[in-house]
Amino acid sequence: MKVKALLCAVVTIATLSLGMPLAGAQVKPGDFITIENAPQVKDLVSPGVYYKVQRGMTMKIVPAERVEWPPPYKEATEKYSAQVRLSPDHRSVAGYVAGQPFPFVDVNDPYAAEKIVWNNAFRPISTDDYDLRFYDCASEYGGYHKPYRPIFYMQVGHYAGYALVGRTEVEPLPIDPDFLRTGRYWLSGLYPMLTPQEARGSGFIRYRYADPNRADDEWGWSPGTRRVRRVNEDFLSSSPGAIVGDPDHFMGFIAKTEEYDYKLLAEKPMLASVHAEHSPGVRCATDGGASDCPEAWELRNLYVLEATPRRDRIREALQGKTVLYIDSEMWFEPYVDTYDRRGQLFQNNIYWLAYRDRPVPDAKVAIYPFKREFVVASAQTDVQGGLSTMCFLPSAETPERECWYINMSSVDRNFFTVAALVKSAP
Repeated sequence: MKVKALLCAVVTIATLSLGMPLAGAQVKPGDFITIENAPQVKDLVSPGVYYKVQRGMTMKIVPAERVEWPPPYKEATEKYSAQVRLSPDHRSVAGYVAGQPFPFVDVNDPYAAEKIVWNNAFRPISTDDYDLRFYDCASEYGGYHKPYRPIFYMQVGHYAGYALVGRTEVEPLPIDPDFLRTGRYWLSGLYPMLTPQEARGSGFIRYRYADPNRADDEWGWSPGTRRVRRVNEDFLSSSPGAIVGDPDHFMGFIAKTEEYDYKLLAEKPMLASVHAEHSPGVRCATDGGASDCPEAWELRNLYVLEATPRRDRIREALQGKTVLYIDSEMWFEPYVDTYDRRGQLFQNNIYWLAYRDRPVPDAKVAIYPFKREFVVASAQTDVQGGLSTMCFLPSAETPERECWYINMSSVDRNFFTVAALVKSAP
Protein backbone atom coordinates (compact mmCIF):
# COMPACT_ATOMS: atom_id res chain seq x y z
CA MET A 1 0.00 0.00 0.00
CA LYS A 2 2.90 2.37 0.70
CA VAL A 3 4.26 1.98 -2.84
CA LYS A 4 0.79 2.50 -4.31
CA ALA A 5 0.24 5.68 -2.27
CA LEU A 6 3.60 7.09 -3.32
CA LEU A 7 2.86 6.31 -6.97
CA CYS A 8 -0.42 8.19 -6.69
CA ALA A 9 1.41 11.16 -5.20
CA VAL A 10 3.95 11.16 -8.02
CA VAL A 11 1.16 11.04 -10.61
CA THR A 12 -0.67 13.92 -8.91
CA ILE A 13 2.46 16.11 -8.89
CA ALA A 14 3.15 15.26 -12.54
CA THR A 15 -0.42 16.14 -13.50
CA LEU A 16 -0.23 19.50 -11.74
CA SER A 17 3.12 20.32 -13.33
CA LEU A 18 1.73 19.68 -16.82
CA GLY A 19 -0.94 22.30 -16.26
CA MET A 20 1.26 24.96 -14.67
CA PRO A 21 2.89 27.83 -16.57
CA LEU A 22 6.57 27.10 -17.03
CA ALA A 23 9.02 29.79 -15.99
CA GLY A 24 11.08 31.03 -18.91
CA ALA A 25 9.00 29.22 -21.51
CA GLN A 26 9.25 31.05 -24.84
CA VAL A 27 6.41 29.24 -26.59
CA LYS A 28 2.70 28.75 -25.93
CA PRO A 29 -0.01 26.55 -27.41
CA GLY A 30 -1.01 27.87 -30.81
CA ASP A 31 2.50 28.98 -31.79
CA PHE A 32 3.89 27.66 -35.07
CA ILE A 33 7.66 27.34 -35.19
CA THR A 34 9.50 27.77 -38.48
CA ILE A 35 13.03 28.68 -39.49
CA GLU A 36 12.09 32.36 -39.12
CA ASN A 37 11.22 32.15 -35.41
CA ALA A 38 13.46 29.17 -34.55
CA PRO A 39 15.30 31.05 -31.73
CA GLN A 40 12.10 30.75 -29.65
CA VAL A 41 12.77 27.04 -29.15
CA LYS A 42 16.57 27.04 -28.98
CA ASP A 43 16.60 26.51 -25.20
CA LEU A 44 13.64 24.09 -25.28
CA VAL A 45 15.12 21.40 -27.54
CA SER A 46 18.44 19.63 -27.94
CA PRO A 47 21.14 21.08 -30.22
CA GLY A 48 20.38 18.32 -32.71
CA VAL A 49 16.66 19.13 -32.83
CA TYR A 50 17.47 22.83 -33.17
CA TYR A 51 19.67 21.95 -36.15
CA LYS A 52 16.60 20.36 -37.77
CA VAL A 53 14.41 23.43 -37.12
CA GLN A 54 17.08 25.68 -38.62
CA ARG A 55 16.90 23.57 -41.77
CA GLY A 56 13.15 23.71 -42.24
CA MET A 57 11.46 21.33 -39.78
CA THR A 58 8.35 23.00 -38.39
CA MET A 59 6.58 22.54 -35.04
CA LYS A 60 2.97 23.03 -34.06
CA ILE A 61 2.92 23.88 -30.34
CA VAL A 62 0.00 22.26 -28.50
CA PRO A 63 -1.08 22.04 -24.82
CA ALA A 64 0.66 19.39 -22.75
CA GLU A 65 -1.37 16.28 -21.97
CA ARG A 66 -0.95 13.37 -19.58
CA VAL A 67 0.47 10.02 -20.64
CA GLU A 68 -0.74 7.17 -18.44
CA TRP A 69 1.18 3.94 -18.03
CA PRO A 70 -0.56 0.79 -19.26
CA PRO A 71 -2.49 -0.52 -16.22
CA PRO A 72 -0.63 -3.88 -16.10
CA TYR A 73 2.71 -2.06 -16.04
CA LYS A 74 1.52 0.21 -13.22
CA GLU A 75 0.30 -2.80 -11.23
CA ALA A 76 3.63 -4.57 -11.67
CA THR A 77 5.47 -1.46 -10.46
CA GLU A 78 3.35 -1.35 -7.32
CA LYS A 79 3.97 -5.06 -6.71
CA TYR A 80 7.70 -5.40 -7.39
CA SER A 81 9.54 -2.04 -7.32
CA ALA A 82 10.18 -2.02 -3.56
CA GLN A 83 12.55 -4.98 -3.89
CA VAL A 84 14.75 -3.50 -6.66
CA ARG A 85 18.24 -2.24 -5.84
CA LEU A 86 21.28 -1.14 -7.75
CA SER A 87 24.14 -3.61 -7.60
CA PRO A 88 27.07 -2.80 -5.27
CA ASP A 89 29.00 -1.25 -8.19
CA HIS A 90 25.84 0.70 -9.18
CA ARG A 91 25.99 -0.52 -12.79
CA SER A 92 23.31 -3.22 -12.85
CA VAL A 93 20.07 -3.99 -11.03
CA ALA A 94 19.19 -6.66 -8.50
CA GLY A 95 15.74 -7.94 -7.61
CA TYR A 96 14.03 -6.73 -10.78
CA VAL A 97 10.92 -8.68 -11.84
CA ALA A 98 8.54 -6.36 -13.75
CA GLY A 99 7.26 -2.79 -13.95
CA GLN A 100 9.43 0.24 -13.37
CA PRO A 101 12.54 -0.49 -11.28
CA PHE A 102 12.83 2.93 -9.59
CA PRO A 103 9.54 4.86 -9.63
CA PHE A 104 10.79 7.50 -7.16
CA VAL A 105 13.91 9.25 -8.41
CA ASP A 106 15.50 11.96 -6.29
CA VAL A 107 17.66 14.16 -8.54
CA ASN A 108 19.92 14.76 -5.52
CA ASP A 109 20.67 11.05 -5.29
CA PRO A 110 24.28 10.53 -6.45
CA TYR A 111 23.05 7.54 -8.47
CA ALA A 112 19.96 9.21 -9.92
CA ALA A 113 21.37 8.96 -13.44
CA GLU A 114 21.82 5.18 -13.18
CA LYS A 115 18.27 4.76 -11.85
CA ILE A 116 16.82 6.89 -14.64
CA VAL A 117 18.67 4.84 -17.25
CA TRP A 118 17.37 1.56 -15.81
CA ASN A 119 13.84 3.00 -15.82
CA ASN A 120 14.40 3.72 -19.48
CA ALA A 121 15.69 0.19 -20.09
CA PHE A 122 12.52 -1.33 -18.59
CA ARG A 123 10.11 1.29 -19.91
CA PRO A 124 6.35 0.85 -20.36
CA ILE A 125 6.15 1.39 -24.14
CA SER A 126 6.51 -2.37 -24.80
CA THR A 127 7.09 -4.90 -22.04
CA ASP A 128 6.44 -8.36 -23.50
CA ASP A 129 6.78 -8.40 -27.28
CA TYR A 130 6.41 -6.17 -30.30
CA ASP A 131 6.30 -6.69 -34.04
CA LEU A 132 6.74 -3.66 -36.27
CA ARG A 133 5.67 -4.85 -39.72
CA PHE A 134 6.33 -3.40 -43.14
CA TYR A 135 7.81 0.01 -42.48
CA ASP A 136 9.98 2.09 -44.76
CA CYS A 137 12.84 4.58 -44.57
CA ALA A 138 14.35 7.00 -47.06
CA SER A 139 17.69 8.78 -46.89
CA GLU A 140 18.18 12.24 -48.30
CA TYR A 141 20.25 15.38 -47.90
CA GLY A 142 17.60 17.60 -46.39
CA GLY A 143 17.63 21.37 -46.19
CA TYR A 144 15.43 24.43 -46.16
CA HIS A 145 13.00 24.27 -49.08
CA LYS A 146 15.04 21.61 -50.85
CA PRO A 147 13.01 19.22 -53.01
CA TYR A 148 12.50 15.67 -51.77
CA ARG A 149 15.13 13.60 -53.60
CA PRO A 150 15.83 10.33 -51.77
CA ILE A 151 19.15 8.70 -52.53
CA PHE A 152 18.25 5.47 -50.76
CA TYR A 153 14.92 3.80 -50.01
CA MET A 154 14.24 0.63 -48.06
CA GLN A 155 11.34 -1.44 -46.78
CA VAL A 156 11.63 -3.92 -43.91
CA GLY A 157 9.38 -6.90 -43.22
CA HIS A 158 9.75 -7.03 -39.43
CA TYR A 159 11.51 -5.26 -36.59
CA ALA A 160 10.51 -7.31 -33.57
CA GLY A 161 11.39 -7.92 -29.94
CA TYR A 162 10.64 -10.40 -27.18
CA ALA A 163 11.31 -9.79 -23.47
CA LEU A 164 12.09 -12.63 -21.10
CA VAL A 165 11.98 -10.42 -17.99
CA GLY A 166 9.47 -7.74 -17.00
CA ARG A 167 6.49 -9.28 -18.77
CA THR A 168 3.16 -7.72 -17.76
CA GLU A 169 0.49 -8.63 -20.34
CA VAL A 170 1.24 -11.91 -22.15
CA GLU A 171 1.99 -15.33 -20.66
CA PRO A 172 4.42 -16.44 -19.36
CA LEU A 173 4.23 -13.78 -16.63
CA PRO A 174 6.26 -12.06 -15.26
CA ILE A 175 9.41 -13.96 -16.35
CA ASP A 176 9.84 -16.43 -19.19
CA PRO A 177 11.35 -19.65 -17.71
CA ASP A 178 13.91 -19.55 -20.53
CA PHE A 179 15.59 -16.67 -18.69
CA LEU A 180 16.80 -19.05 -15.97
CA ARG A 181 18.52 -21.17 -18.61
CA THR A 182 19.95 -18.51 -20.93
CA GLY A 183 20.21 -15.35 -18.81
CA ARG A 184 18.82 -13.31 -21.73
CA TYR A 185 16.91 -10.12 -20.92
CA TRP A 186 15.49 -9.69 -24.40
CA LEU A 187 15.76 -10.71 -28.03
CA SER A 188 15.35 -8.52 -31.09
CA GLY A 189 15.45 -9.01 -34.82
CA LEU A 190 15.20 -7.02 -38.02
CA TYR A 191 14.47 -9.09 -41.13
CA PRO A 192 13.91 -9.61 -43.96
CA MET A 193 14.88 -6.51 -45.91
CA LEU A 194 12.39 -6.20 -48.78
CA THR A 195 13.98 -3.39 -50.78
CA PRO A 196 16.37 -2.38 -52.26
CA GLN A 197 16.87 -5.47 -54.39
CA GLU A 198 20.59 -5.77 -53.65
CA ALA A 199 19.84 -6.02 -49.92
CA ARG A 200 16.70 -8.15 -50.20
CA GLY A 201 16.63 -10.85 -47.56
CA SER A 202 19.29 -9.34 -45.30
CA GLY A 203 18.76 -8.84 -41.60
CA PHE A 204 20.04 -9.58 -38.11
CA ILE A 205 19.08 -10.89 -34.67
CA ARG A 206 20.37 -9.65 -31.32
CA TYR A 207 20.41 -10.98 -27.74
CA ARG A 208 20.78 -8.89 -24.58
CA TYR A 209 22.05 -10.60 -21.39
CA ALA A 210 21.49 -9.85 -17.72
CA ASP A 211 25.16 -10.54 -17.00
CA PRO A 212 26.72 -7.04 -16.96
CA ASN A 213 30.00 -8.47 -18.24
CA ARG A 214 28.53 -10.37 -21.18
CA ALA A 215 28.28 -8.43 -24.42
CA ASP A 216 25.30 -8.66 -26.74
CA ASP A 217 25.26 -11.46 -29.27
CA GLU A 218 24.36 -10.53 -32.84
CA TRP A 219 24.19 -12.49 -36.08
CA GLY A 220 23.63 -11.05 -39.54
CA TRP A 221 22.55 -12.60 -42.85
CA SER A 222 23.95 -11.26 -46.12
CA PRO A 223 22.22 -12.08 -49.43
CA GLY A 224 25.49 -11.57 -51.30
CA THR A 225 27.40 -14.32 -49.53
CA ARG A 226 24.26 -16.18 -48.38
CA ARG A 227 26.01 -16.77 -45.09
CA VAL A 228 25.32 -15.98 -41.46
CA ARG A 229 28.13 -14.12 -39.74
CA ARG A 230 28.71 -13.16 -36.14
CA VAL A 231 28.75 -9.39 -35.68
CA ASN A 232 31.21 -7.76 -33.30
CA GLU A 233 29.34 -5.78 -30.64
CA ASP A 234 31.53 -2.74 -31.31
CA PHE A 235 29.63 -2.36 -34.61
CA LEU A 236 26.44 -1.56 -32.72
CA SER A 237 28.00 1.56 -31.21
CA SER A 238 30.54 2.49 -33.85
CA SER A 239 28.74 2.73 -37.17
CA PRO A 240 25.52 4.36 -38.31
CA GLY A 241 25.16 1.50 -40.79
CA ALA A 242 24.70 1.99 -44.51
CA ILE A 243 21.51 -0.08 -44.72
CA VAL A 244 19.66 -0.52 -41.47
CA GLY A 245 20.89 2.45 -39.46
CA ASP A 246 22.35 2.45 -35.96
CA PRO A 247 21.04 -0.58 -34.00
CA ASP A 248 21.67 1.14 -30.66
CA HIS A 249 19.15 3.86 -31.60
CA PHE A 250 16.36 1.95 -33.30
CA MET A 251 14.11 2.58 -30.28
CA GLY A 252 15.67 5.48 -28.45
CA PHE A 253 18.85 4.48 -26.60
CA ILE A 254 19.06 0.68 -26.37
CA ALA A 255 22.80 0.17 -25.98
CA LYS A 256 23.84 -2.24 -23.21
CA THR A 257 23.31 -0.18 -20.07
CA GLU A 258 26.39 -1.36 -18.18
CA GLU A 259 28.78 -0.34 -20.96
CA TYR A 260 28.34 3.39 -20.26
CA ASP A 261 28.95 5.82 -17.42
CA TYR A 262 26.12 8.28 -16.73
CA LYS A 263 25.75 11.80 -15.45
CA LEU A 264 22.49 13.66 -14.78
CA LEU A 265 22.89 17.09 -16.38
CA ALA A 266 19.46 18.59 -15.79
CA GLU A 267 15.75 18.09 -15.26
CA LYS A 268 13.80 20.75 -17.12
CA PRO A 269 10.83 21.54 -19.38
CA MET A 270 11.57 20.86 -23.04
CA LEU A 271 9.55 20.31 -26.19
CA ALA A 272 8.73 16.81 -27.43
CA SER A 273 6.25 15.19 -29.79
CA VAL A 274 4.38 12.57 -27.75
CA HIS A 275 0.83 13.19 -28.98
CA ALA A 276 1.45 13.09 -32.72
CA GLU A 277 -1.66 13.87 -34.74
CA HIS A 278 -0.76 11.94 -37.89
CA SER A 279 -0.30 8.23 -38.48
CA PRO A 280 1.02 7.62 -41.08
CA GLY A 281 3.17 10.67 -40.60
CA VAL A 282 3.58 13.56 -43.02
CA ARG A 283 6.82 13.95 -44.93
CA CYS A 284 8.03 17.48 -44.26
CA ALA A 285 7.67 19.74 -47.30
CA THR A 286 9.95 22.47 -45.94
CA ASP A 287 13.16 20.52 -45.26
CA GLY A 288 13.48 18.19 -48.23
CA GLY A 289 11.51 15.38 -46.58
CA ALA A 290 14.07 14.93 -43.81
CA SER A 291 11.55 15.02 -40.94
CA ASP A 292 7.89 14.56 -39.95
CA CYS A 293 6.23 17.99 -40.06
CA PRO A 294 4.22 19.90 -39.26
CA GLU A 295 3.50 17.82 -36.16
CA ALA A 296 2.34 18.51 -32.61
CA TRP A 297 5.01 19.35 -30.00
CA GLU A 298 4.36 20.13 -26.34
CA LEU A 299 6.31 21.10 -23.24
CA ARG A 300 7.33 18.03 -21.25
CA ASN A 301 9.45 17.41 -18.18
CA LEU A 302 12.67 15.77 -19.40
CA TYR A 303 15.74 14.35 -17.70
CA VAL A 304 18.94 15.23 -19.56
CA LEU A 305 21.62 12.56 -19.13
CA GLU A 306 25.13 12.22 -20.50
CA ALA A 307 26.21 8.67 -21.39
CA THR A 308 29.93 8.11 -21.92
CA PRO A 309 31.11 4.78 -23.35
CA ARG A 310 33.43 2.84 -21.09
CA ARG A 311 36.50 2.37 -23.27
CA ASP A 312 37.32 -0.90 -21.53
CA ARG A 313 34.04 -2.26 -22.93
CA ILE A 314 33.51 -0.45 -26.25
CA ARG A 315 36.90 0.05 -27.84
CA GLU A 316 35.78 1.27 -31.27
CA ALA A 317 32.93 3.64 -30.39
CA LEU A 318 32.95 6.69 -32.63
CA GLN A 319 30.97 8.81 -30.21
CA GLY A 320 32.64 10.59 -27.34
CA LYS A 321 29.33 10.89 -25.53
CA THR A 322 25.60 10.51 -26.03
CA VAL A 323 23.11 12.94 -24.50
CA LEU A 324 19.72 11.40 -23.69
CA TYR A 325 16.54 13.42 -23.24
CA ILE A 326 14.20 11.11 -21.31
CA ASP A 327 10.56 11.98 -20.67
CA SER A 328 9.87 11.64 -16.95
CA GLU A 329 6.31 10.43 -17.53
CA MET A 330 6.43 8.03 -20.49
CA TRP A 331 10.10 7.02 -19.90
CA PHE A 332 11.10 7.15 -23.53
CA GLU A 333 13.56 9.56 -25.10
CA PRO A 334 11.89 11.79 -27.73
CA TYR A 335 15.35 12.66 -29.01
CA VAL A 336 19.00 11.74 -28.57
CA ASP A 337 22.17 13.63 -29.58
CA THR A 338 25.56 11.98 -30.03
CA TYR A 339 28.94 13.73 -30.09
CA ASP A 340 32.19 12.63 -31.67
CA ARG A 341 35.45 12.23 -29.78
CA ARG A 342 36.33 15.87 -30.46
CA GLY A 343 33.18 16.94 -28.62
CA GLN A 344 31.39 18.06 -31.80
CA LEU A 345 27.72 17.26 -32.41
CA PHE A 346 27.67 14.16 -34.60
CA GLN A 347 24.17 12.69 -34.92
CA ASN A 348 20.64 13.49 -33.87
CA ASN A 349 17.75 11.04 -33.49
CA ILE A 350 14.15 12.24 -33.17
CA TYR A 351 11.16 10.01 -32.34
CA TRP A 352 7.58 11.16 -32.91
CA LEU A 353 5.10 9.30 -30.70
CA ALA A 354 1.31 8.99 -30.67
CA TYR A 355 -0.79 8.17 -27.61
CA ARG A 356 -3.93 6.22 -28.48
CA ASP A 357 -5.58 2.81 -28.22
CA ARG A 358 -4.53 1.81 -31.78
CA PRO A 359 -1.57 2.64 -34.01
CA VAL A 360 -3.74 3.94 -36.87
CA PRO A 361 -7.34 5.23 -36.77
CA ASP A 362 -8.66 2.46 -39.05
CA ALA A 363 -6.98 -0.46 -37.23
CA LYS A 364 -8.97 -3.69 -37.10
CA VAL A 365 -6.56 -6.00 -35.23
CA ALA A 366 -4.09 -3.89 -33.25
CA ILE A 367 -6.66 -2.41 -30.85
CA TYR A 368 -6.02 -2.17 -27.10
CA PRO A 369 -8.26 -1.78 -24.01
CA PHE A 370 -6.23 1.29 -22.98
CA LYS A 371 -4.11 3.97 -24.59
CA ARG A 372 -0.42 3.38 -25.10
CA GLU A 373 2.47 5.11 -26.86
CA PHE A 374 3.48 4.22 -30.42
CA VAL A 375 6.54 5.50 -32.28
CA VAL A 376 5.01 6.66 -35.55
CA ALA A 377 8.08 8.25 -37.15
CA SER A 378 11.80 8.62 -36.57
CA ALA A 379 14.66 10.55 -38.12
CA GLN A 380 18.39 10.00 -37.81
CA THR A 381 20.53 12.89 -39.04
CA ASP A 382 24.27 13.17 -39.51
CA VAL A 383 24.60 16.86 -38.64
CA GLN A 384 28.19 16.93 -39.88
CA GLY A 385 27.41 15.53 -43.32
CA GLY A 386 23.75 16.49 -43.67
CA LEU A 387 22.40 13.01 -44.50
CA SER A 388 19.04 12.22 -42.88
CA THR A 389 17.19 8.91 -42.79
CA MET A 390 13.45 9.38 -42.24
CA CYS A 391 11.31 6.37 -41.26
CA PHE A 392 7.52 6.18 -41.08
CA LEU A 393 5.93 3.58 -38.80
CA PRO A 394 3.53 2.87 -40.45
CA SER A 395 4.18 4.01 -43.98
CA ALA A 396 1.50 5.08 -46.42
CA GLU A 397 3.30 3.08 -49.11
CA THR A 398 3.51 -0.38 -47.53
CA PRO A 399 0.85 -3.12 -47.63
CA GLU A 400 0.52 -3.39 -43.84
CA ARG A 401 -1.15 -0.30 -42.37
CA GLU A 402 -1.56 -1.29 -38.71
CA CYS A 403 2.19 -1.82 -38.44
CA TRP A 404 2.60 -1.98 -34.64
CA TYR A 405 1.59 -5.12 -32.73
CA ILE A 406 2.62 -4.63 -29.10
CA ASN A 407 2.15 -7.29 -26.40
CA MET A 408 -0.10 -9.33 -28.69
CA SER A 409 1.94 -12.60 -28.91
CA SER A 410 2.71 -11.70 -32.51
CA VAL A 411 6.22 -13.17 -32.14
CA ASP A 412 7.75 -15.77 -29.84
CA ARG A 413 11.32 -16.88 -29.10
CA ASN A 414 11.45 -18.94 -32.30
CA PHE A 415 11.42 -15.79 -34.40
CA PHE A 416 14.82 -14.81 -32.99
CA THR A 417 16.88 -17.74 -34.16
CA VAL A 418 19.49 -18.10 -36.88
CA ALA A 419 17.32 -20.76 -38.51
CA ALA A 420 14.36 -18.38 -38.78
CA LEU A 421 16.60 -15.59 -40.07
CA VAL A 422 17.96 -17.79 -42.85
CA LYS A 423 14.57 -19.28 -43.72
CA SER A 424 13.05 -15.83 -44.29
CA ALA A 425 15.59 -14.95 -47.01
CA PRO A 426 14.31 -15.39 -50.59
